Amino acid sequence: MILGVDYYPEHWPEERWETDARMMKSAGLDVVRIAEFAWSKIEPNPDVYDFGWLDRSIQLLSEAGLQVILGTPTAAPPAWLARGHPDTLPVDEHGRRREFGGRRHYCANSIEMQERTRRVVSAMAKHYGKRVEIIGWQIDNEFGGGRTARCFCPNCEKQFRIWLKDHYGSLEALNDAWGTVFWSQTYSDWIEINPPRQAAEQPNPSQVLDYYRFSSDSWAAYQQIQVDLLRELCDSRQFVTHNFMGLFHDLDYHKLAAPLDFATWDSYPSGHLDRWRPLVYPPDSTLSPVEPAYAYDVGEPVITQMGHDLTRGLKQAPFWVMEQQCGQINWGAYNPGIRPGTVRLWSWHAVASGASGIVYFRWRACLYAQEQYHSGLLHHDASPDVGYEDLLLLSQEKTLLDEISRQPFESPVALVLDYNDLWAIQIQPHRQNFGYLRHLFVFYQALTRLGINVDIVSPQADFKGYKLLISPTALLGDSTLATRFMEYSDQGGLLLLGVRSGFNTPSKIVVDQPLPGSFRDLAGVAIKSWHSLPPGIGYTLGSDLQGLSGQATIWAEALGPDNTAQTLVTYRSGPFSGMTAISERPLGWGRVYYCGFYPDNVQALGLLRYLVNRAGIPTIPRLHESTIAIRRGPYTILLNFSDYPHIVELPGRSVTVNPRDVQVVRSDFLR
Repeated sequence: MILGVDYYPEHWPEERWETDARMMKSAGLDVVRIAEFAWSKIEPNPDVYDFGWLDRSIQLLSEAGLQVILGTPTAAPPAWLARGHPDTLPVDEHGRRREFGGRRHYCANSIEMQERTRRVVSAMAKHYGKRVEIIGWQIDNEFGGGRTARCFCPNCEKQFRIWLKDHYGSLEALNDAWGTVFWSQTYSDWIEINPPRQAAEQPNPSQVLDYYRFSSDSWAAYQQIQVDLLRELCDSRQFVTHNFMGLFHDLDYHKLAAPLDFATWDSYPSGHLDRWRPLVYPPDSTLSPVEPAYAYDVGEPVITQMGHDLTRGLKQAPFWVMEQQCGQINWGAYNPGIRPGTVRLWSWHAVASGASGIVYFRWRACLYAQEQYHSGLLHHDASPDVGYEDLLLLSQEKTLLDEISRQPFESPVALVLDYNDLWAIQIQPHRQNFGYLRHLFVFYQALTRLGINVDIVSPQADFKGYKLLISPTALLGDSTLATRFMEYSDQGGLLLLGVRSGFNTPSKIVVDQPLPGSFRDLAGVAIKSWHSLPPGIGYTLGSDLQGLSGQATIWAEALGPDNTAQTLVTYRSGPFSGMTAISERPLGWGRVYYCGFYPDNVQALGLLRYLVNRAGIPTIPRLHESTIAIRRGPYTILLNFSDYPHIVELPGRSVTVNPRDVQVVRSDFLR
């Protein structure tokens, strides 16, 4: 288990560096990440490199017994590049060129930016690629952050046409895939196709979806420039990674993670309330802005857990937290102060979730610019802050942390996350507040309430080993995926499909066959009708299963099972009365379920209780909503995120978990 810190030696007098290094080591830190925003310091003028200051900093850190992660500094191009080559600056959907003065101010498709990237990364790799104190590289920083995932500049316009030619081969194929016969949108020359900037009416949704794909692929290609250089010029023992942003969804993280050694992400739990809560709860939710069950300074643990599980699922392997919040942040609406014990709790949460490295952001609070109010492990005056004190406690627990970190992370359940489906729903939600992540989160939250480890994986992931596989909104029907699902179920897995599955082709036009399209034979049902339900309207459900009652709201589909499937839940009111709401089909050694309505929290919990029982997956009953339970090998880690003690009933024993505290319990009986 590795503990580290993000450090910016360029922000502080050089005579302070040795003191900082010594304090880091004495606090129990192992690694330091540096230089990811230091391009202008490394290359003050074009092709003039200054590594002297960085060499001295690395030497002092190494002498103190610390290892170093170097960031390639491309997230913050210098002023001389923007001034000399303004075409490197991105353009927004309104045609406005964004200016220099923050970060991420560049276009991934700029030829000049790509060339300058090759030069600075090559120079750094040649200088540091064989140094033993450098253990790895972080490429850039938070791709797509600050609304920069999609650029609409002339560079992107040209590259978009090339991307379309590669994908469709001919204009005839593109016109057919986009349905351009509608509204006389047919193209007769590639030059006629532009990015979906500001159409007079709504742009073609197939065109928009392809632009989202193209933009994401552009960042993957830009990242690959750096990956290839680092692989070529550096020692093979130096890892290559990138710091993702959890539930951020403007880019396909599965593609970005594929060439990396492992995935990392930046975890800021108190900021998730502002940034991610709207993604997983509808705006008209009756939940208060801060859930009373949780302490005010811990964030919402289920959302943080989802970020951990998603990042681990990118490689289906252990991950790092490259930026772990260690005090108050500066970019939320309220930015609560953090009390003693909270940073320790977050750290335990990350380790329990499969993190093999935690790097705290940052060492010392900054005196200037955009992050003046952002905490570090040290205050602005270099005195210890609350995170530093918690770090000292964690250092005393290092033996147990190491033991937990060595245990395998085994998830019996996987949720399928497809960014293409997410974007397609985002482009045409049809019903206000129907969000892909919101629908997925309903099932995810229910699984966490049952104390079940969950992986969030791509449609291309290896499904073997999972007892239950859930694909809540497989909108873009794909025969290849349908075959993989069928093979999974045939070999004994339980598969759950959700509403709107198979409605579109991969290019986002409606299928010309009975729904759920490519998944119809798999599920053994045909959708007879589907309704988007406005607020206040619901169709009563009927079932003998606990929790699967009440009303179907938001979205409902009337299912017609064939002779291979049976009815599990029915509608008992409304136009679908007497028709199937949830179907169950035996398939080989497994079973396929189709949930024809958008469940609320109680219904999702009831459905998943039934499914995990069928799959033989043990649960933890009556787990409080502010308590997270995670299993690692023979251990169960219990984390209480409330201000009150909670009792967790495990088979044969009761465990009391103190407020904002953690308990590690031997749990061989739960395996």
